[in-house]
Amino acid sequence: MSSLRSRTVSFLKICISIHFIFLPIDLNDAGSSSLPSPQKFLPTNYNSYTKEHYSYAGKNIIIQESIESYGAVVWPGAVALCEYLEQHSTELKLQDATVIEIGAGPGLVSIVASLLGAHVTATDLPDVLGNLQYNIFENTHNCTVHQPEVRELVWGEDLELNFPKSAYYYDFILATDVVYHHYFLDKLLTTMIHLCQPGTVLLWANKFRFSTDYEFLEKFKQIFNTTLLAEFPESTVKLFKATLKWD
Repeated sequence: MSSLRSRTVSFLKICISIHFIFLPIDLNDAGSSSLPSPQKFLPTNYNSYTKEHYSYAGKNIIIQESIESYGAVVWPGAVALCEYLEQHSTELKLQDATVIEIGAGPGLVSIVASLLGAHVTATDLPDVLGNLQYNIFENTHNCTVHQPEVRELVWGEDLELNFPKSAYYYDFILATDVVYHHYFLDKLLTTMIHLCQPGTVLLWANKFRFSTDYEFLEKFKQIFNTTLLAEFPESTVKLFKATLKWD
C-alpha cells in the first residue's frame, strides 16, 4: 500500500509539474503575508493536503503539501540540498549565518537551514506564503536559535525597495528547482544577482528536465563563478555553488 501511495504521489507531482509549466502565474492576486497565527496561514483555496515526513538535523519534520500548487510541493532539488546542508553544515559554517531562500515553496530547505543554526529568511510568491509560514512555524517554533522569517519576494520586482543592499547582507542564497520551463527565468537571474554581495555564496540545486534548464545554466555561468558540488543520478539533480563575478 505504501508503495502504491508513493507511486500515486509521484504521478500527481508529475501531473501538476506539467500543468504549471504552461500556465504563467498571475501576480495580480497577491494576498497579505503578515498574519498573526499559524492557523490563519492555512491557505483556503486548496481542497486537500498530504503530510510528508522527513528527518534532518536530528528532528522529525512534517511538511504539509498540496498537489494543487507547484509551490506547495517538495521537489527533488530540495531533498538533495537538505542532505548536503546536513552533511556539510560545519564546513559551510551555517551556525549564525544569514540565509535567504528564494522560491521556498513549502519550506523544507529553510526549515533545515534554521535547525542547523542559520538565521533564515524564506521567500516566495504571495499565494504560497500561507502554507510556507505554517510549515515553518510548526517545525521550528521554540526549537531553533533564530526564528525564521517569511517574506514575499516576486522575482525581479521592487528588489531594491524590499531588499535594499544597504540593509540586507546574506552569507548564503539557497534555491532549489527554481529553473524549469516558465516565463520568469530572466527575472530569477536578476533576483539572484541583486541578492549577492561580495562574500555571498549561492547554493542552487535543480532537477534538469528541459533544454531551457541547460540554457539558463550557461547564462548563469557567464555571470557567476560556478562549481558543481554534487550530482544525484537517481533524481537527475545537480547542486551548484556560485559566487557573483565582480568586475
